[in-house]
Amino acid sequence: MNIVVIGIGLIGGSFAKDIKRLRPASVIHGIDTNEEHLEAAAAIGLIDEKATYEALSEAEMVIVSIPVDVLMGELPKILDAVNDDCVVFDGGSTKSLICKALDDHPKRRNYLACHPIAGTEFSGPKAALEGLYEGKTNIICEVEKTAFKLQEKTLELFQEMGMRIRYMSPEAHDRHIAYVSHLSHISSFMLGKTVIEKEKNERDIFDMAGSGFESTVRLAKSSPAMWTPIFEQNKVNVIETLEEYIGNLEAFKALLIKDDYEGIYKEMDNTNKIKEILNGIPFRKKEQ
Repeated sequence: MNIVVIGIGLIGGSFAKDIKRLRPASVIHGIDTNEEHLEAAAAIGLIDEKATYEALSEAEMVIVSIPVDVLMGELPKILDAVNDDCVVFDGGSTKSLICKALDDHPKRRNYLACHPIAGTEFSGPKAALEGLYEGKTNIICEVEKTAFKLQEKTLELFQEMGMRIRYMSPEAHDRHIAYVSHLSHISSFMLGKTVIEKEKNERDIFDMAGSGFESTVRLAKSSPAMWTPIFEQNKVNVIETLEEYIGNLEAFKALLIKDDYEGIYKEMDNTNKIKEILNGIPFRKKEQ
């Protein structure tokens, strides 16, 4: 299989790793605006060749993993360049604006709107992980707008990788992902900001920080270049989640002010039920 990966970072690189493991005869071409990423990807064997958009005409599959603001402008160009039998799918964390931008494209049938719910706080080709997607959910939007034979080709790969597939409208995807992903990243960034501003002596932070703080603030190490466009594209849903979250924080603060520790206990006890939900989600063990 002749495959082009555009954006050789954690997401695109992890796809490349799994494809090489599952389909070793595949040839993977890499495209990235960062020459250092391309060099590193070639050096560690993520890609077989560096390429440009000229390679798209011969591709059977194109995987696009670039920031969502760049996706908006590049996906139409990518679709213009591919042949009729090529499927193009992305890993963008927003879907509504991207799908609307491609709605009238003459090769809309070649595009599969995807969002694999997987990742770490790290970025770049060296962050790529084999098996990152195993057991993870891949959201597919507007599947009916993709040619059936191209759907089949892509779903076969996803199944080989061990993904669970969910179908959803772009609007529902963006609304739900604001709660389970976008809000958690904002919370992590702002917790890190709060502690850094309060604890000017960084040595104190490192000496006192335990596993709870580390796991909660882990996402604050994520790339601002990737996450700022996500918040921009999903602004309405993110603001709604923030209003609800801030409301819950204010309510918790009010219970403390009133010395209502029974109320605090009840709040935490009710929230403990989330364990039942999380027990069904496979989390990757922390890489050493």
